[in-house]
Amino acid sequence: MTLALARKWRPKTFGELVGQEHVVRALTNALEQQRLHHAWLFTGTRGVGKTTLARILAKALNCETGVTAKPCGACDSCLAIDAGRFVDVLELDAASNTQVDNMRELLDNAMYAPTCGRYKVYVIDEVHMLSRSAFNAMLKTLEEPPEHAKFVLATTDPQKVPVTVLSRCLQFNLKQIPAAQIRAQLRNIVDRESVEAQDTALALLARAAQGSMRDALSLLDQAIAHGAGKALEAAVREMLGAVDRSYLIEIVRALIARDGGALLGQADRMAERSLSFDGALEELATLLHRLALAKSIPGSLAEDDPDYDALMLLVEEIDSESLQLMYQIALLGRRDLGLAPDEYAGFTMSLLRMLTFYPSSESGDQRVTTAADSGEAAANEAPAGKMAHRAKPDKGTIPETENSVKASSALAEMSDWRRLVSELKIGGMARMLADHCELRRFEGNVIELSVPEAHRHLSEPAYNEKLQTVLREHFGSRVRLKIEIGGNGDTPAAQEDRENKKRLEQAIEAIDTDPFVRDLVESLDAKIRDDSIKPV
Repeated sequence: MTLALARKWRPKTFGELVGQEHVVRALTNALEQQRLHHAWLFTGTRGVGKTTLARILAKALNCETGVTAKPCGACDSCLAIDAGRFVDVLELDAASNTQVDNMRELLDNAMYAPTCGRYKVYVIDEVHMLSRSAFNAMLKTLEEPPEHAKFVLATTDPQKVPVTVLSRCLQFNLKQIPAAQIRAQLRNIVDRESVEAQDTALALLARAAQGSMRDALSLLDQAIAHGAGKALEAAVREMLGAVDRSYLIEIVRALIARDGGALLGQADRMAERSLSFDGALEELATLLHRLALAKSIPGSLAEDDPDYDALMLLVEEIDSESLQLMYQIALLGRRDLGLAPDEYAGFTMSLLRMLTFYPSSESGDQRVTTAADSGEAAANEAPAGKMAHRAKPDKGTIPETENSVKASSALAEMSDWRRLVSELKIGGMARMLADHCELRRFEGNVIELSVPEAHRHLSEPAYNEKLQTVLREHFGSRVRLKIEIGGNGDTPAAQEDRENKKRLEQAIEAIDTDPFVRDLVESLDAKIRDDSIKPV
């Protein structure tokens, strides 16, 4: 019977483990110096090596050559642990053994000496799933553990582990494995398995694994079966539902040519193949990131990339500001895809937004010239004939200047001032100012706000300057803030206050109409205290 690749190629030594060098280094030093703790806690997402590390650690503690960071892998103890039949290594899945009785039985057994090994090693996977009573039962043993007992805990959710348990463990956070390292390991495995595989196919699998080596190996198994013994790019893309890069390259070309028909044509062809539009926006953002790197850092794009020539042509035809803008729109479009009527509508609207904000060749030339020759002041004074007019969340138009191009990625955000304020990294009085301001206008690089008369005291120059600095950091642009006194008072704080009042009214109404409460009022002459009701 052929083993699954995830089992066949499971690391058996610290040296074979990929992507967790920081944890391996710490454990190796501890074992070499014989500084052995009684409990370790490994945290991290699925498939990054938590249980694998626990088994290697069990071998290191019980290898017949002695406690070592390099277990021999050939003695009876090492072979038995690898095979999962070593009686002194007990693995417990806390997800299916949550009750206190299971834990007490395990801990009672811990009091007895090992049967054939040096240490009894208890590996408890998904430890956060244990009940509170089970944790309390474990706590006593962790406080005063037997010399011969070692505990290795693993969890994907350390926040649910009581701090009393956390404080008695050495904690190691296993990180998600970078795609480049996963791809290199997949290449190593397919070479040793004598499987034909394209590097582009392995890169797709590595990215789809999202940091999990186990998921990557499972996907590789699936790809080999799907491709009749081979892992080729076309078959892997079909299996994953990934978007062919040629679609995305054509989309960027259509944007540069300002060809709306070609844009929608690419979207229709993708829809015919039932491709994921969420994945398409993710891949488009990745492509734009690569183009931006190539534009800013010559030589960053590998010459052996199969799309090298096509990408370099795009780099020559597009400017850095437009790349930044389209990248931002792709991210926002993906974030809001679930709010769209359907994925096709959300995707095409993102493309149309890119097309709307993409500068014409004339305005693009003017922007570059004024930025180079005269700086920010000249850009702001560009002739009206060189301006491109755009849609915006409020009245007026936005000129196509250096500053407005940098700030135009904010258009989608500026229409929802309240949400934008919630995302700003700001506190204190400047945050209060933002909460009590109303967006009046956003034109060019100027953001106009109004603060109600009742909160005039918040419009101090120091608070204004702090808010302006944070907005500049957020948008990556030299935006200018202008605050006036007055307005309709439709501020984030006022909106939240209205929502809180509405929720309270709904809660009071729910209590008033509840049949049980009505019975109490009518039969016992009870009274409802509105001031004691709080909405959930």
